[in-house]
Amino acid sequence: MSSKWDGVMPAVFTWLKESKSGALEIDFGTTQKQAADVLKTQGNGGSRMSGLVGSGTLGENSYLSTKQRLSLLEALSEVSKEYNVPLISGAAAETKEQLAKIVKGLAKVGVDTVMVMPPKTKAIPSDKEMYEYYALSEATANDVGVTIMPYNNPDAAGYHPLSTDLLLRLSVLPKVTALKISTIDVSIIETLMLENKDLKILAGVDTVTVHAGLAGACGGITGVGVIFPKASVTMQEYISNGEWDKANKISQALNSLSYLDAQPLLMEYLKLAMGIHHNDIAGGLRTFGKKLTQKQIDDVRARYILAKERLEVLDLIS
Repeated sequence: MSSKWDGVMPAVFTWLKESKSGALEIDFGTTQKQAADVLKTQGNGGSRMSGLVGSGTLGENSYLSTKQRLSLLEALSEVSKEYNVPLISGAAAETKEQLAKIVKGLAKVGVDTVMVMPPKTKAIPSDKEMYEYYALSEATANDVGVTIMPYNNPDAAGYHPLSTDLLLRLSVLPKVTALKISTIDVSIIETLMLENKDLKILAGVDTVTVHAGLAGACGGITGVGVIFPKASVTMQEYISNGEWDKANKISQALNSLSYLDAQPLLMEYLKLAMGIHHNDIAGGLRTFGKKLTQKQIDDVRARYILAKERLEVLDLIS
């Protein structure tokens, strides 16, 4: 398993199908195939995605039972091993003891790196409490042979923001492999990099991929890249090479769709776009999440078509 963190990593969708009873269940085969298709896609420079994120926000994580989630990750672990990239998944809990238990469970099914979100508490924890929460997850990761990635998502409702000082303290823990920063305020990334130029930081919002790269991010976790992997990988190649004009042209081409990555219904929107891309509208509409209105469906379709047309001009449709 390669642990090179420079690059872009797809947060894959969990594909669903109807059981004989009509209930929705995970379509493991289709989910694995689509993850493999994304991982095998090359950018113009010959590089590929450098990791695989499963059962995240785009993977319907909040709707899956623990059993479903672990089974899904076990299936995706087979794909990540085949393509020699780390399998990444998230974890959040109310207490550090609950979090440690989750980390152990994820390690057993093949997860290599755990994105650790802040504690799910109503009261805002002190920096001391927050540090202890993360420190126990790091110690647990060490015990079970995985790594962790502190996940700061200050723009999302319900997530306690991690202070810059806390992120810097966490970044030097032995089993912390990178930081994930999901925000449109990329100055956070720049501030962190000014304090420690050796940090590995992954951006988590598709609309600011290029800006995050300018600020010092070494890569990102993408949803739009699952739909248009060649464009996403090629854009990251240009970012890594400092070819900002070329990278920005791709970012602009993706803009109509990337916009959806920063919306509350990002999972429903982007999953539908994926369905449109594969001529599988029924599949794209199968979700445990919110049911989209016809107006929303039409908007996603229009945004997808616009991005596709722009990428075709750049010859970036795989």
